[in-house]
Amino acid sequence: MDKVLPGIAMLAIIAVVFVLLGVGWRNRLRRQSDVEQLPAVPAGLSLPLATADGQYVATTTAGDWLDRIAVHGLGIRTDAELTVHPEGVLFERSGAAPLFIPADRLTGVRQDSGMAGKFVEKDGLLVASWTLGGRELDTGFRTRRAADKPAVLAAFQELISAAPQADADSGK
Repeated sequence: MDKVLPGIAMLAIIAVVFVLLGVGWRNRLRRQSDVEQLPAVPAGLSLPLATADGQYVATTTAGDWLDRIAVHGLGIRTDAELTVHPEGVLFERSGAAPLFIPADRLTGVRQDSGMAGKFVEKDGLLVASWTLGGRELDTGFRTRRAADKPAVLAAFQELISAAPQADADSGK
């Protein structure tokens, strides 16, 4: 009996913590209900400029690496394959819907050491900045092999620098 009551108390505390986590996540979903639908993955993507396996970390509000975007599964960390195409960037996420960011919505890319509960060595994450409706967002990705990161970063930079030129050429 000496060990039963403390055990029951500990289980009750753990249950309360999980309930509070669920309530917090549900409230975050409610607050972010105005986030636009994600862009659809184009049917005929060109061959990728770069590819890397790794981990999709999360999407956060730009400039606030702790404000995880919960809607559309954007706040869930998963294994993913990242491919950079002339049309945009595709994250094929395990256990979640794919995330496609059109090239004209990309605003920048940088290397960082952490976001939304994932911290790694200096410049260990690739963080793509982009817009969805009126929101500016940051999406983090960690390559599984460090050797893949330079090629992916270069492809991102090429895509971002080419996007404004493509808009000017098309008269937009």
